[in-house]
This record gives sequence, structure tokens and C-alpha cells, in this order.
Amino acid sequence: MVLSDSRTGGGAPRRISAMEAVLTHLRDAIERGELAVGEKLPTEAELGKRFEVSRSVVREALRALQALGLTVSRAGKGTYVAASGPDQNPVFGAYSSRDLLEVRRHVEIPVAGYAALRRTQDDVDLLTHLIGKMEQESDPAAWVTLDTLFHTCVAQTSGNPVFRKIIEEIRDALARQSTFLNQLGDRRRQSDLEHRALVDAIVRGSEGAAVQAMAAHLEHVEITLHAIVRPGAALPPNEGEKIHE
Repeated sequence: MVLSDSRTGGGAPRRISAMEAVLTHLRDAIERGELAVGEKLPTEAELGKRFEVSRSVVREALRALQALGLTVSRAGKGTYVAASGPDQNPVFGAYSSRDLLEVRRHVEIPVAGYAALRRTQDDVDLLTHLIGKMEQESDPAAWVTLDTLFHTCVAQTSGNPVFRKIIEEIRDALARQSTFLNQLGDRRRQSDLEHRALVDAIVRGSEGAAVQAMAAHLEHVEITLHAIVRPGAALPPNEGEKIHE
């Protein structure tokens, strides 16, 4: 498959990944009805041959289709089309995007404020080290691992072990969501900037700035998710506003 350029948000064209190209083709075929609900998709090997990509690339695309609610995987039988359009609430492991956003708004925003008030020098050193590694990391999977560790460490910096336990409980879902956003929403660079703003606020001990930085980070996560699920559609006004309540 020849990769093509794609524009996002009216900016400069970017080179899309092989996984995104495969996903886009399959998603379009499902939404146009070329692959009907209930129809079985070709095997990973067949799709790999058709698109001239590795089976691992196909596997990633199929995972993304499943997260969007477009397909379902049946053990020993294959992958089947489950819906003609994406689910408005993608699922990442045990939790949906709505589950994650609701919890994160009520946990991670105040956690950021506590972290700014209670941080120790060891906390500051660790967070500064992590954000530096994330900004330099070139491997997408390694970056996602660092991303989940970063959010866990912010919770730890709050000084309340219950907050850390909550983030650890949803860590796998956060990693799946982060991978999804990076692959389809080109989020890594922007996430690094948002994480850096949060670390800077925590280092300064500014509760207000830390809360604002985390709120902005979660808002951008929500906006990107919405853009992936419903390309071109505006975010409902009451959704983005919830973050600032």
C-alpha cells in the first residue's frame, strides 16, 4: 500500500502510518456498506497481503476498529462487522472513553493541585526526568509506557495513596487510549507540551496553574477523541464545558 498525505485541522499535510491507512480503508468500506454488518472480515494474513503490510500492522488496525465499535472479535472464528458507524463512546480494555474521562476529571484535576502543594524535591526530580524522557522518546510503545507512568507519578506526588491506586486501576485502559489517540489523532507532540506545562506548574508550587494545565490536557484528549469518532463534527458545547466545572 502506498501511504498518502493527510491533512489535520487545516494544517500542513502529514504522512499517515501504514496502520492508519489500513484502518481508514476498512472504516470507509464499513461506513459505505461495502462490508455489511455481520460480514466476516478477511484474515490478518489476507489483509496483510492485500495492503502489503505486516500482520502486526493489520492487528493494530483491527484493534482500533474494535475500539470504535465497528467490529467484534470472536475467539476462533475471526473478526466481524458489528455496526455501520462508530460507537460514540469507544472502549479501551475494561473501560469506555466516557468512563475514563468522568473519573479523570474528578480525580486528576484536583490531584494536580495537591501535587503542586505537596511535591518534594524527589517528586520534582522524577517528574522532570520523566517529561524529559518522553520528549526525547522516538518509540511509540515506549512513549505510551512513560505516559502512564507519568500520570501515576503525578498522583503519587499528591501525597494521597488512594489517588495513585485509582490511576493504577485504570492504567491499562489509559495506555490503550493513549495508543489510540497517538495513532489516529497525532497527539504525542501536543501531549508533551501539555505535560511540560503541568510539570512546570508543579515545580513552581502553583496549585491554580497545575489544575488549569491538567484540565486543558483532559480537554484536548476529549476533543481529539471526538474528532476521531466523528470527523468534522463540532464537540457538543456541554461536553467540553464539563471539564471546567
